[in-house]
Amino acid sequence: MTTFATDASPLTHFDATGQAHMVDVGAKDATHRIAVAAGTIRMQPATLDLVKAGSAKKGDVLGVARVAAIMAAKRTSDLIPLCHPLAITRVAVDFEIDEAHHSVHCRAQVETVGKTGVEMEALTSVQVGLLTIYDMCKAADRGMVMTNVRVLEKHGGKSGDWTAQL
Repeated sequence: MTTFATDASPLTHFDATGQAHMVDVGAKDATHRIAVAAGTIRMQPATLDLVKAGSAKKGDVLGVARVAAIMAAKRTSDLIPLCHPLAITRVAVDFEIDEAHHSVHCRAQVETVGKTGVEMEALTSVQVGLLTIYDMCKAADRGMVMTNVRVLEKHGGKSGDWTAQL
């Protein structure tokens, strides 16, 4: 017996009986979809100096983190159980060093032409980028804190454009 989510619940990953299921996107139109996510990792000033100089024991921290973030976007459906595998057309990851707050900000933009959005891919990209920075710098600073990981904007699809109110 097939059951479907009810109009009463905004949680689309549950059917009418409360069982988890993958959302059926078969009837949706393929559109150009974009999602932008961001997050921050705070660290000790000396750790930030290692990141800036590219002299961490494991090498170019931000270069490796960028590649990890791109790879993560491509593998999101392997990590999030009900996430659709998508043909991603673009992933752009940028890091900004924030001297005043001893932080690195990560921003990822993910794009596809498909039937469902790429918010999860953008969020996964950012979080794995930040985790990679942590991994590469943990010998110098185990107290780093990842924070403010969030979707900043999304474009495309039936619901149209959305921008976070920051």
